[in-house]
Amino acid sequence: MTTAVEIQLSEKEKDLLSRNVGSRKASIRLIERSRIVLLASTGHSNIDIAARLQISQHKVGRWRNRYALQGYSGIEKELPRGDNQGGKNSAEQARLRSKIIQMTTQSKPQGATHWSTRTLAKELGTTHSFVNRVWQDSGLKPHLMKGFKVSNDPRFEEKLVDVVGLYLSPPENAAIFCVDEKSSIQALDRTQPGLPMKKGRAGTMTHDYKRHGTSTLFAALNVASGEVIGACKQQHRHQEFLAFLKCVERQTPKELDLHLIVDNYSTHKHEKVRKWLSRNKRVTLHFIPTSSSWLNLVERFFGLLTQRQLKRGVFNSVAELEAAITDFVNRHNESPRPFVWTKRVEEILEKVGRAKAALLTV
Repeated sequence: MTTAVEIQLSEKEKDLLSRNVGSRKASIRLIERSRIVLLASTGHSNIDIAARLQISQHKVGRWRNRYALQGYSGIEKELPRGDNQGGKNSAEQARLRSKIIQMTTQSKPQGATHWSTRTLAKELGTTHSFVNRVWQDSGLKPHLMKGFKVSNDPRFEEKLVDVVGLYLSPPENAAIFCVDEKSSIQALDRTQPGLPMKKGRAGTMTHDYKRHGTSTLFAALNVASGEVIGACKQQHRHQEFLAFLKCVERQTPKELDLHLIVDNYSTHKHEKVRKWLSRNKRVTLHFIPTSSSWLNLVERFFGLLTQRQLKRGVFNSVAELEAAITDFVNRHNESPRPFVWTKRVEEILEKVGRAKAALLTV
């Protein structure tokens, strides 16, 4: 029987390998190799290490010997994988890497919207694993697409300054609320019960469902405290919006002015709403720019509501749905935490300017 090579580690080496094992950023391969070396340094045989890590003895021996010969650099760098692309720094491989990046970012395959590792590898006569490594090194993810829209509001900067000013320099003797509606919330019931989560398996939910109607949540987020005033209504017309404004006004101390941040939905500008505002001078509406829902902090609360209560919820009726929403709002208000706005106007304008400039080059 061949005796496994002995591994002796300094404290510095042990610390480095242990950090790899506990790291979230280290590659899976480097974590595995670090575990092999750490176990080898404590006298474990290749058979024992292979059993513990559920890998082959050949792999254990290969990385054990490689560390003994080359030290840490031996497990940090990749072994050649038969990609037939030459060394890592060869001119041929550099040209291929450049071609992969160019085609990924500037072209599309026939009959598809984006390249996959296999379609691009076939096009360039290489392996999909090599294409994948180039994408990882370059931070390219062709399968992902993020949504965005740059506001074309002619009064964008004016409205931005107004709303951000309320966040960063709120007026004295005033309450600031972010107000909006989360409309068409569906009371969805599943066609079959789901299986509960257990060790090694996520919970399950059927893909199909039964609809039992919809509801709309009107919400006003107190910017200073994080508390939410909420009301569920069957419709979201100007009548419901005006009734909700009156509700918020009644629940706010009379000595405070009210500044309400809203979007440009037509019901917010209805004639009857404007007339009510003209009679209630302490209430002022501040409109965010069009296509700028990110500027309204109540959207953050809606996101929490969706993730924690609605997305996996099963509701047999609208009444059950509204009860769940009301319960979520009440529990949120038991220990509210404000969403803190940090971006200055100048930073936002600079970023929007870059986005507009990039659109002009497309």
